[in-house]
Amino acid sequence: MTSGKTLRIDGIETRARLKEAAQRLFAERGLEGASVQEIVSAAGQRNNASLRYYFGTKLDLARELLVDGASMLDAHRQAMLDELEREGEPRLRAVLEALSRPVLELSKSPGQANYMRMVANFQLNNRAFLREALEERWNAGYKRCVAHLMKLAPQVPQPILEQRISLAGIYGNAVWAAREAALHAAVPGKLWSDAFTIANVMDTLQLFIEMPPSEETLALLEKDRVTAQGRNRPGRRATRPR
Repeated sequence: MTSGKTLRIDGIETRARLKEAAQRLFAERGLEGASVQEIVSAAGQRNNASLRYYFGTKLDLARELLVDGASMLDAHRQAMLDELEREGEPRLRAVLEALSRPVLELSKSPGQANYMRMVANFQLNNRAFLREALEERWNAGYKRCVAHLMKLAPQVPQPILEQRISLAGIYGNAVWAAREAALHAAVPGKLWSDAFTIANVMDTLQLFIEMPPSEETLALLEKDRVTAQGRNRPGRRATRPR
């Protein structure tokens, strides 16, 4: 997404600095917490009009940042899935890699050092805006991954599996956002320095999906089914309160 203006080299650089500053501040403070003045100052600009000139409003800038990263993630996921599917039905672990590896690679891309933290902040505090900004246009790769996962854990009942995939996505986003923050911290900490850390996180994501449900969870699922069947039984009348 661009403003449509033909920019000189200095304009391109200014635009990039504004985007980089905004992404970092949105990641740290959220959409409401980062003011236009703070973004402009962090980008080394003097006048708030520079943000309006290149992007319109702060919300327009945030939308562009979200689409930038989401389009890169989707393209990478789709490419990985295309390669996997050429070889047949992918394994569960390979599908989880297609979900996660693009996120890990994105943080190394120019201007995307704080993308996952920004998304995690928006998911927590501005979920409606996040959905509106992406407009269901940049998740084709994610949907393809979900379709594979729904076939790769037949031991898990569908309602539980659907919920687990959603929970795994929330968990994964939070973990990768924490990793992103650690990579750019003055003192990264030991957690992310171990060679096995990424593989260990992938193990936990795999466990999210394929672990057989407990007896308690299955009993509660059956209770929900019985309740729903009773509610939808033909000819059943609503009881009048007395």
